[in-house]
Amino acid sequence: MDNTPLKIALVGNPNTGKSTLFNQLTGLKQKVGNYPGITVDKKLGFFDLPNGRKVEVLDLPGTYSLYPRSKDEELVMDVFSNPLNEHYPDIILVIADASNLRRNLLVFEQIKDLGLHVLLVVNMIDELEKSDITLDLKSLEVQLEVKALATNARKGVGVSAIKKELQEFTAQPTRSNKVKLPFNYNSVWEKELKEVLGLENPYLAWHWIAQPHLRRKLAESPKQKAENLSRKFNINISRTISQEIVNRYQKIDKVVDTCIVDTQKLRSTQRSEKLDHILLHKYWGFASLLLLLFLMFQSIFTWASFPMDIIDEGLSNLNNWLANNLPSNFFFDLITQGVLPGISGILIFIPQIALLFFFIAVFEESGYMARVVYLMDKLLRPFGLNGKSVVPLISGYACAIPAVMATRSIENVKERLATMLVVPFMTCSARLPVYTILIALIVPASATIFGIFNTHGILLLGLYFLAAVTALISGWVLKKTLGKADDSFLIMELPDYKMPRWSNVGLTMLQKTKSFVFGAGKIILSISIILWLLSSFGPSDKFYNAEAYLVKEKGVDSTNQKAFEQQVASFKLENSFIGNIGKFIEPAIKPLGYDWKIGISLLTSFAAREVFVGTMATIYSLDGDETESTIKEKMANDIVQATGEKRFSLATCISLLLFYAFAMQCMSTLAIVKKETRSWKWPIIQFIAMTLLAYVMAYIGFKTFS
Repeated sequence: MDNTPLKIALVGNPNTGKSTLFNQLTGLKQKVGNYPGITVDKKLGFFDLPNGRKVEVLDLPGTYSLYPRSKDEELVMDVFSNPLNEHYPDIILVIADASNLRRNLLVFEQIKDLGLHVLLVVNMIDELEKSDITLDLKSLEVQLEVKALATNARKGVGVSAIKKELQEFTAQPTRSNKVKLPFNYNSVWEKELKEVLGLENPYLAWHWIAQPHLRRKLAESPKQKAENLSRKFNINISRTISQEIVNRYQKIDKVVDTCIVDTQKLRSTQRSEKLDHILLHKYWGFASLLLLLFLMFQSIFTWASFPMDIIDEGLSNLNNWLANNLPSNFFFDLITQGVLPGISGILIFIPQIALLFFFIAVFEESGYMARVVYLMDKLLRPFGLNGKSVVPLISGYACAIPAVMATRSIENVKERLATMLVVPFMTCSARLPVYTILIALIVPASATIFGIFNTHGILLLGLYFLAAVTALISGWVLKKTLGKADDSFLIMELPDYKMPRWSNVGLTMLQKTKSFVFGAGKIILSISIILWLLSSFGPSDKFYNAEAYLVKEKGVDSTNQKAFEQQVASFKLENSFIGNIGKFIEPAIKPLGYDWKIGISLLTSFAAREVFVGTMATIYSLDGDETESTIKEKMANDIVQATGEKRFSLATCISLLLFYAFAMQCMSTLAIVKKETRSWKWPIIQFIAMTLLAYVMAYIGFKTFS
């Protein structure tokens, strides 16, 4: 009997019962530690075979493919690519879910082609029996050229058969010489590649140059030679990987179709294929997507308006109740002008955010979201993004905060970062009040194009289109400036269409909404209070003795109490800390056509873009009436004293529209980006870059239309 421990590794997709089998094999003989240099858990177990030979079991992280998308998946290839690794296995048990065999066999085929000894364990066999599905295990063995065992790890069924197979295992020469690369290639390239890397197995040699984290471990000389070979023979790594995946699934499909009979699944697949003829069509697919997005956003704004009105009215009633029951003092003003507006800025968006995630969850649960990713992948790749970027970009039309959080589904680090940085360009709903009032100032309500199309709507649509184009161009710029990204490819399953599980949809809505309220909410509330404090205090006596100053120095008539109070409020704002800041920055924004009043609105709207309109209402002393028409009248009639021209001329309004289209006017979005990147570096770069772009574009717009 061989006294050296037999080393085995358990590999498989997530949720295949791999850990359950690990526990069945090892019992309590387990230990958990960290792999050197990384925080991924290392689970080792031990047991004895019937003949007394000891076995060391390594439970590797779940993976869908040998091409990793995360640090823990990289670990799998680290173990298999280097025979000197302390955990390099004598035999690998690939665990496959019997009910998802088609998806699970990809990683099996890849591991087998590395020339490693493999045992296929078809787990959860009881699920097939419940679904009246039959599996021809012998046929599976013949077609895959491997020993296959059926198990039910939860009940321990098949564990003794695995131990028996391990006991009979004797190391045989690997099949390295027989392996053929699963894609089109030049045989001379293969021969030279193996020689450069000193490897006999061509598929293993391929992984050493195809995977960036492995390539970085090569010595400089072989790495350079391997890369030169790829350039010499024009090997496109990303395209070659995609070709491999397609070729492998073509084989897997034939194997599974031969070995498994599932009448119910067959009917479901046939229905899905019929729908995909339309939803994945190169023309009708995009048309269907645009229609569904249109209906989604229409529903979001229509359905959300009622609960948003209730929230708004409820907070307004609460404010009125406090005004009637609390004494007027500092704390009263803090609550009614600082805290409550901050809370309103959080709660008012909950219906829209909840509905947005409701539709996204429905798309995911039904199987359609996978089709959206597939459709958009090729369109977005030239711009440094990928198909999964489409979900955050679409979400950005409602609110950038959940959109940034939605980038978590993007595995490639640089593509995820690029998506996060361009999402704020998308026209969120908070920009609408700003766009609406500025467009109304420069275009008459009756204006049409060709007598049919409303000009307001065309300009608004143009701003939305500008946002999408800017996001794509920014993605392309980031692709060039962030450096060469690791080769990215799309590996995904297109599931059959099915009715969503409404419990899962509801849970997703609840979790995402909760994350917004307790994550970004506290940032919004804090900023609201800070802005109130800056507008509630001033650096000079002019602020604190505004009434006396207006009467004595300015000769203002105080007999009309209501009008006088409005003038006092406007004067105090001008001489508050925030007003002084507005005066301080006025020289910098004057080239854009702005004065200190607009400067204050720019500053306050960093809390939320829609604050611009409310700030304008305060500055122009509108007696609490913040309807759009009233604000428009006051702004339209404001005159620049030095020139006698309108303050909000065509040039100024165009400048403001462009500024708000490009600027990062949302501090809570910056906070979310900081949270997701775990660094202030990227939100600071994002803020500076977007502000500079907004300034330049606003300046060009002002000069062009002056």
